[in-house]
Amino acid sequence: MKRITVLVLLSMLAACRQPDHAPPAISFYYWKTTFRLPAAERAALQQHRVSTLYVRYCDVALRQGQPVPVSPIVFQEALPRSVAIVPVVYIKNEVMLHPNLDVADIAQKLLHYIDQINADAGIQTGELQIDCDWTLTSRDTYFRFLDQLKRQSAKRLSATIRLHQVKYYATTGLPPVDRGVLMYYNMGRIGPAAARSIYDRPTAQAYLGSIHAYPRPLDVALPLFTWAIHLRDDKVIGLLNKTDRDTFANDPHFEQKTPPFFEVKENVLKLGKYFKQGDRVKVEAITADDLREMADDLSGELAQPPAQILFYDLDASNLNHYNHEKDLLEDVSRSF
Repeated sequence: MKRITVLVLLSMLAACRQPDHAPPAISFYYWKTTFRLPAAERAALQQHRVSTLYVRYCDVALRQGQPVPVSPIVFQEALPRSVAIVPVVYIKNEVMLHPNLDVADIAQKLLHYIDQINADAGIQTGELQIDCDWTLTSRDTYFRFLDQLKRQSAKRLSATIRLHQVKYYATTGLPPVDRGVLMYYNMGRIGPAAARSIYDRPTAQAYLGSIHAYPRPLDVALPLFTWAIHLRDDKVIGLLNKTDRDTFANDPHFEQKTPPFFEVKENVLKLGKYFKQGDRVKVEAITADDLREMADDLSGELAQPPAQILFYDLDASNLNHYNHEKDLLEDVSRSF
């Protein structure tokens, strides 16, 4: 009798056992040049209890040989008071390859530019995130630039990290930041092959075993977006963002072939692009099962649980693809 009682108690304890850490917070990237939240996007922030939104403030690119901000954000409305903003700046690698780049000067100018945007919008920020796909050639300059940002701003600094930069960190280097964000998407080749470029599990699995050894704390960014690749004679001639299968399935000028491909039946102008008869369109999307699979694969590989799962990106057209699973993002977060 005692043995039965003990077994029952153990079963009850196992059923009631709580995870040894809280699920990561859910955050989003906001990647538009005008900040304005439709009702669906505001509802998503509330539904998922989002406390931090990572907002693209500008790109930095070379213009006439000089690094300049490109396509800055314009705030047309205020963010909900419960949500903090983290500015994100995408820096083209060409900037870090520029000879004799004065990293202290560009850091000072960028911080001043961000301060101006914040002042105009009445925003206060405590973190800055830099997105740059650095190479071995640009690594040292980029890391000196990050160090200058840290010294001059005294704010928390984070940076995006690609899969190859995690696996080969002994060669690619460790950026001098407080925290990294592992970009778990855009891992394949954009081309005519059937394999997806946004997410391809075999490609990802080649890197999974090395993630636990990365000596910086990592958050994780996962994709919610879709796109279509416009092909002509098996060559990429365009990338159509936020375009899904329905865009072409309901158009008689396009014929569904073996997924994920459509073929153009007759010449047509669509989405501001010219599609020639015989062209192909490869549509890529991320399903709910894909997101769960990513979370399951990653959860056992990170050295420590992430503090946040950042979904790219907050847009009603992306969110609509998951309306049938209201708790999907929470399920993904709990997997970590």
